[in-house]
Amino acid sequence: MPIATSSNAIKISRNAIRSAIRQARRDISPEQQTQYASAAATLSISALHKLKISKVALYLTNDGELDTKPLIEALWQAGIEVYLPRLHPFSAGNLVFLRYTANTKLEQNSLKIWEPKLDITQMLLTHELDVVITPLVAFDKQGNRMGMGGGYYDRTLANWQQSGKPYPIGFSHDCQQVASLPCEHWDVPLPMIITPSTVFKFTD
Repeated sequence: MPIATSSNAIKISRNAIRSAIRQARRDISPEQQTQYASAAATLSISALHKLKISKVALYLTNDGELDTKPLIEALWQAGIEVYLPRLHPFSAGNLVFLRYTANTKLEQNSLKIWEPKLDITQMLLTHELDVVITPLVAFDKQGNRMGMGGGYYDRTLANWQQSGKPYPIGFSHDCQQVASLPCEHWDVPLPMIITPSTVFKFTD
């Protein structure tokens, strides 16, 4: 029997965590989902006001993720511009961000995720965003984030610490926290993660 390499062992571990956590969040009842989304939106708005921002990118919920709709509504009411990611039309593995309003037309991409129709007049360069609120599958006590494995947000946020923008914030159910995650060198840890119960800050 072949011996698993360290890289293979990490891959197996990450896949097992993804499977377990995705199932855990799918098991949350619709009533709890509504309650948790409202609580997380309230905490998020308070945290964002302290950062004094005007342009925020986030995502539309998929696969049992903590619902972003209450947060989007609260951002609109606060006069904060909202942007959504779209798969880059010419650069595989990357994202572009487009303004999102109540009138924005959406379409499903190849990953079955809803995104804005391509309109370059509504596009904003990543470094022009103040904050990117990221989806995640799991996070740990050090602020390490595990996504779905595509690396889209790791690429988007690779240089944020050098430029200071966009500031990344994770958005997650409490049940998605684990004690420790296996990490690779390209993984980008988050300075803040917001759940329905807590605002975790991992840097000053």
